[in-house]
Amino acid sequence: MTKLLIVESPAKAKTLHKYLGKDYEVLASYGHVRDLVPKNGAVEPDNDFAMNYEVIDRNAKHVGAISKALKNADTLLLATDPDREGEAISWHLHQLLSERGALKDKDVRRVVFHEITQRAIQHAVDNPRDIAMDLVNAQQARRALDYLVGFNLSPLLWRKVQPGLSAGRVQSPALRMIVEREREIEAFVAQEYWKILANNQIKGNAFNAALSVYHGEKVKQFTINNEADANKALAELKALSNGSLTVAEVVAKDRRRNPAAPFITSTLQQEAARKLRFTAQRTMRLAQRLYEEGYISYIRTDSVNLAQEAISDLRSLIKAQYGDDYLPSKPRTYSTKSKNAQEAHEAIRPTDCRLSADQLSAMGADERKLYELIRKRTIACQMAPAILEQVSIDLHAGSADNQFRATGSTIKFAGFMSVYLEDQDDASDEEEGILPKMVVGDEVAVDDILATQHFTQPPPRYSEASLIKSLEEKGIGRPSTYASIISTLLGREYIDLDNRRFVPTMIGKIVNDFLTGHFEQYVDYDFTARLEDDLDAVSRGERDWKPLLDEFWQGFSQQVEEKKEISREEVMQARELGSDPKTGKPVSVRFGRFGPFVQLGSKDDEEKPKFASIPDDWNLDHIELEQALELFKLPRHIGKTEEDEEIVINIGRYGPYVRFGRKFVSLPKEEDPLAVSLERALELIAEKKEADRKKHIKEIKNGDETLKVLNGRFGPYVTNGTINASIPKTIEPAEVTLEESLALLEKAKERKAKRGEGKKTKKTSSKATTKRKTKASTAKGSAKRKTRTTTKKS
Repeated sequence: MTKLLIVESPAKAKTLHKYLGKDYEVLASYGHVRDLVPKNGAVEPDNDFAMNYEVIDRNAKHVGAISKALKNADTLLLATDPDREGEAISWHLHQLLSERGALKDKDVRRVVFHEITQRAIQHAVDNPRDIAMDLVNAQQARRALDYLVGFNLSPLLWRKVQPGLSAGRVQSPALRMIVEREREIEAFVAQEYWKILANNQIKGNAFNAALSVYHGEKVKQFTINNEADANKALAELKALSNGSLTVAEVVAKDRRRNPAAPFITSTLQQEAARKLRFTAQRTMRLAQRLYEEGYISYIRTDSVNLAQEAISDLRSLIKAQYGDDYLPSKPRTYSTKSKNAQEAHEAIRPTDCRLSADQLSAMGADERKLYELIRKRTIACQMAPAILEQVSIDLHAGSADNQFRATGSTIKFAGFMSVYLEDQDDASDEEEGILPKMVVGDEVAVDDILATQHFTQPPPRYSEASLIKSLEEKGIGRPSTYASIISTLLGREYIDLDNRRFVPTMIGKIVNDFLTGHFEQYVDYDFTARLEDDLDAVSRGERDWKPLLDEFWQGFSQQVEEKKEISREEVMQARELGSDPKTGKPVSVRFGRFGPFVQLGSKDDEEKPKFASIPDDWNLDHIELEQALELFKLPRHIGKTEEDEEIVINIGRYGPYVRFGRKFVSLPKEEDPLAVSLERALELIAEKKEADRKKHIKEIKNGDETLKVLNGRFGPYVTNGTINASIPKTIEPAEVTLEESLALLEKAKERKAKRGEGKKTKKTSSKATTKRKTKASTAKGSAKRKTRTTTKKS
């Protein structure tokens, strides 16, 4: 009897071949085999939320291969991943094969394993089950919700804000978090404060102590908040101490520090971001490969549980490598915060804790780094706590009315810290040092007393680790979605990365303001979290999925209909800056279909308003009247070249530029188009001409047209302005003939035509997909376009 077993990835299929006998054939579905049709009507709210699916083009051949292989098999085992997505893939494949009649007289079962080991796989195939429709329906409900939000909000954004934009059900609250944090930072007002520190030594050992009591009052952050008070305190304290401080109290106490729980998806992403500087997407890709090769357990999990067999192996390893002192008397247990952790039964752990990263010779360096992080965290979670001795010493300057305090800590027993220590994002840079031994009554020499000025800092921008942590705390999305949330926001250019921190772009702020202003409930953190809880309830069989969709759709669809009637002026929230001193006309900042601009005048004026594009690096929220008026000075005619070419400075579609004659050269990002001098413009023009000269090799006349031979990024080439053809190394570019050039161009034209034919799709559905993508791409491109002139029609 032959059994056909289906997994998601070819790498996993290859690994399973090692463990299954000759009676098994293993094939991959290559992920999802079908999805909603990419057009309106894919989900039908008026037809009991019927969902219209189609086979994913790139995976059609894999479905065909599975269907063909079934002819020689008696049993079909669906072994896709052990989560909602995996369950849905199995169901979709079952549906497709059933429609094709490929499952007639076949035994079809679902098998699940959380690690790719001989024991786990054998246990899975020995204990098959039916497809869990609760999990499938939870996945269908999520997909339907995302579709209904995307396909109804995005067109509204196109009409009211800018073409090519899109809104996501889970991405939008994440964007809101980033924008709100940025506005906290922008609104932040720094406060001054001063710290007073004594540099001391005793028996040749130096240490510092901070002022803790001043004039009998406990020192707080803003007790001393200006230079005059700081200098006054310094003079008093130096006089009172007279070169020494007296040890008044020494307090030492032990503190136990317990290890962190083993990794779940979100904590792995956070620690990999902090320790390895991996993005969430990169972490998941590397972890997937480690899982598929059988080195770690399943990577999409909310559970911190470990199998008893794994705990036994860990305790055995700890005792052998570190000794009895590092092994707790009984195994450590951890509880999960997730209500739905039963979906995946274990934390992320090595399948064999004795296997070090160095032994993973088939893996790349990044996979080994991630594996070692997982392995050390897993070992540490079953080790004894660390014991730290914390010491605080109070020192008097003359009397108890003025005191300094020194704090420090030492590790008395390393425990789990000998293996692994969790990083903390945005942690303070100040660390406690080791203090010299002191007893009450000791006199401590004061080398100096210093006052240092400080200012309060705004809340930090989100890093990838801190954003994931906040998303998890607020219940937005689920661990398996965090990587895609972040990559989607970056891909849509709603946020940028600056020094590994997320900064909202101008368009990101505009989209967020539109959504929070007109669809506040649907980007509300609590609402989004409750919806996630409802989806979890569906997966557990506690809720029906279609009533959940109906409950959401009734309110959402009504809101969409209402917002269709609002004007674009209401959406864009134009900000008035004041009046132009010359004309008295109003000046405002706006965001148009082609980007941000300032407007002089109003649509009600007899004379049409004037418009000026705003440079990309200007903050739309902070532009003032004087800055806006300066933009109307563009284009600037600043002189001529030696060749009598007019030199003009302006802002165009691709940013600020210098035009000389009919040619252009971009202004460097850091240069202000309103301040560029004639001398600087001539420098840029000279550099451009020199670059063009080096690029130009020769020209060849061909009747009325001129062929150009140029140096390009990938080597020399010939062009007729439409077709580019590389010049082979066998031909000297400077000596290429007209005949050779025409032959090269003809071959390049033929290759281009063949590539075009190869890209043509065979199915109407794929044509629709291509058309939709092209339209979106065009819209996105037009969204970036900026006017080159300072006046245009409204």
